Formats: sequence, C-alpha cells, structure tokens
Amino acid sequence: MVGRGELTDAAWERITPLLPGVDGRGRPWRDHRQVINGVLWRLRTGAPWRDLPERYGPWQTAYERFARWEADGTWGRLLQQVQGCDDSVGAVEWTVSVDSTISRAHQHAAGARKKGPATGDELEDPAGPSAGQALGRSRGGLTTKLHLACDGRGLPLAVVVTPGNVNDSTVFDTVMDELRVSRVGAGRPRRPNAVIADKAYSSRAIRQVLRRRGIQAVIPERADQKANRLRRGKAGGRPPAFDRELYKARNVVERCFNRLKQFRAIATRFDKLAARYRAGVQLAGLILWLRGPIR
Repeated sequence: MVGRGELTDAAWERITPLLPGVDGRGRPWRDHRQVINGVLWRLRTGAPWRDLPERYGPWQTAYERFARWEADGTWGRLLQQVQGCDDSVGAVEWTVSVDSTISRAHQHAAGARKKGPATGDELEDPAGPSAGQALGRSRGGLTTKLHLACDGRGLPLAVVVTPGNVNDSTVFDTVMDELRVSRVGAGRPRRPNAVIADKAYSSRAIRQVLRRRGIQAVIPERADQKANRLRRGKAGGRPPAFDRELYKARNVVERCFNRLKQFRAIATRFDKLAARYRAGVQLAGLILWLRGPIR
C-alpha cells in the first residue's frame, strides 16, 4: 500500500531504470524505494532527520543517501533524464516562464562551516558572511531566493538558489544557462521558443541575450523605462515588442511555486548548505514531473 506523499507504482516504474545499481564501494544499496520515500517524507513535513518513521529504515541511511546523491549530482541527473524522456515524445511545452520566490530560512539553516570557495549555485553577495550559503539578510531575517524556469505546463526546468536579497535580473543568465534539457540521442539541448517574465526582468541586456539566442522575449516594459524612452523622442527608439496574449500564461510559474512549496522543507529552508536545499528542490521538481502537468 502506497502511503501519502510516497512514490506511486507508476512513478517508481519510470525512475527505477535510472537509479544506481551499486554504491560507490560496489555494494548493493538498501532498498531504493524505501529510502527515497523516507527522503520525501522529510521533504514534505520539514521534520528533523532523526524523527524519520521506522518504516523508512534508519534515518542515518536516508540522510546519507540524500547527501551522497546531492554530492554526485544524482538528483539533478534524475530530473534531467525524466525531462529528456518527456521532450523526446513532444510533451514539453517550450514557452518558458521565469520568476523567483522567497523562502524564509529557519534558525537551524544558519551557521554552516565555511569549507572552500562558494560554487556557482551559491552566488556570492556582499551582504554578509552567510551569503556563500545563499542566505541573505532582510527585515524579516535570513532568506533564500529560489529562481525558477518552468515549461508551459508549469513543470520546473531549471533551478538556481541565491541569497534572498539578490536582484532577479542579475541571475537571469544563470537560469538560462541551467536550462539544458538534453535530447534522447543526437542533437543539441532544446531552446525555448519564448521566455515570459515580469517587469523585474525588463532590461535591454536581457532582451538582447534572448534575441541572440533566437528566443522571443515576452517581458512588459517598466513605467520608468517607458517614460525615459518617450522623453528622449526619436533617440529613445521604438518600444520593445510585447505579446499581451502570450503574457497571460505567466501564471504557470506562480502555480509551480505553489506546488513546490507544498513541500514544507522548501517553503521554509532548514538545510544549512545551499547545495542540499537545491537538491531538495530538484527532488520535489522530479516528483512534479512524475505526477504530470498542472490541471
């Protein structure tokens, strides 16, 4: 019997061929389905690892599997492989929406040890010593910002984690670089047909980047930018192209955030390490792909 929030039989059949057969030392893993369900229980409830119910096995095993597969990129590869399988049958809708959301950081998320330089996923910000672990200080305390690109069905394609006080537009290029759905077989990764984003992404640089890649930009012009353009007259140039009808589809990224934040360990960040938090988002994204598009 499948418990609440656990992998269904159909989902298990899809990911079973993609899972590692042996651990790094050549020994067989403890039952994958049991352990992954344990990781999902913790992700869904936000409870401490030590409170993992006995039916999922030792909590140390679940935590070690989650941490090891984060370190070797297994969670990210699983998500990419499922995305590639859907793209191979034409299921992915390549009108992509980009946006960000804030997650409050629990007090246990602060205080990670500093070991080596920050990675690209932990974008540095001069706001404070916690920035290397994607924690930014604001009036409400420590926060983390989750930048997301999703397809036209509201399923996540790319995830980037930064401190909560990082400007959305400065991370746009990183999000687009992360958006790489590999084809099954030969061929370059797919590119979006159009990118929908709100006024926070309205800049000449972003529109030029999309134009060079042959991607339609569906981004409304900010009021101050419009006023400045009109003030300059002919020197201000023409207004940027904007498809109002296509922009109506932007709500799918908000709905995707709502689905992701049903996992309490994503709505509130408990992980000390930014890479672990991002791995949890990737796992939650994988579950959304296995469940199917927004209905």
